[in-house]
Amino acid sequence: MLRIDNPSVESAPIAERVREVCTQPFAYDGKLIPISLSIGIVAATIDQHDPEMLMKYADLALYAAKASGRATYRLFDPCFERDLLTRKALEVDLRLALKLNQFDLHFQPIIDLATQRIVNCEALLRWSHPVLGAVPPSQFIPIAEEIGLITDLGRWVLARACLAARTWPANVKVSINLSPRQFDGIDLIAHVGSALAASDLPASRVELEITESILLRDNEHVLRILAELKNLGLRIALDDFGTGYSSLGYLQRFPIDKIKIDQSFVRDLTTNPEACLIVESIGALANKLGLTTTAEGIETEAHAVLIRAMGYVEGQGYYFDRPLDGETCHARLWAQANAIHAIGAPVI
Repeated sequence: MLRIDNPSVESAPIAERVREVCTQPFAYDGKLIPISLSIGIVAATIDQHDPEMLMKYADLALYAAKASGRATYRLFDPCFERDLLTRKALEVDLRLALKLNQFDLHFQPIIDLATQRIVNCEALLRWSHPVLGAVPPSQFIPIAEEIGLITDLGRWVLARACLAARTWPANVKVSINLSPRQFDGIDLIAHVGSALAASDLPASRVELEITESILLRDNEHVLRILAELKNLGLRIALDDFGTGYSSLGYLQRFPIDKIKIDQSFVRDLTTNPEACLIVESIGALANKLGLTTTAEGIETEAHAVLIRAMGYVEGQGYYFDRPLDGETCHARLWAQANAIHAIGAPVI
């Protein structure tokens, strides 16, 4: 217990010092083990010093620190309690949403930069809440991860995305995001197989997108699952490449077919020379390794021109198309196929 006269000002350097001292890595079994620390702070006042209540508020502040990205601190704010109640209500509604058929899929086109044609569409989960309306994925996906619902949601997305893609022109693939939680058990292979069988969709038309957090585990279990997915005939894409703990070793150790450069780099292409150098270098290396390269977050013509000049194969972003509902996506793809057929070009 510390006596602080001005918590909003004085707590910051104290929290930083505690975090600095407590996050020093330590050696174990010949390896350096990193440590992360989140801190919740609450200030007792003359009229509010009940220990139980203070612990509750400190816990809420800690939760806020973790929610903001971890490895930081937060001073208690009364809005934290309101936010927690809102989250708990959302958690209850989320558990019912799948049973009540409140989810839907939208699809964002991925463009072949050489032909300017749609060659792939990424399946994106959407939740239409009966009261709140459209709930952003950034809000409900982390909750689904925490409460263990993401595996059921992932299975639903796999099934629906494959069924939708079966009605598209045969040259268009579908990209489906996988959660790290889906790799925890042995069900993923069965779920993928079931989705392919039910839709009668060739495995070669399915691309599974994974993030570096899956590869960070770097264990035989993950490697075995990825190998089995590849054996089924599916393609594996490494999403958001360039963020987090990107390692070129992933491209050698794991069976990756494609890398998707994170949109944060693409966004800065016209203003940051270092971003240009990073994007160009990653693209050149991937091409030499025989990997397909996709740039996300292309929002302007200048972005598209630069990305194409850097040798990237595919592009994705609002410049080409926003996420489309299933019916609109279906119509767009067949309009493209019919236009190609009308001018006598092969449907690629």
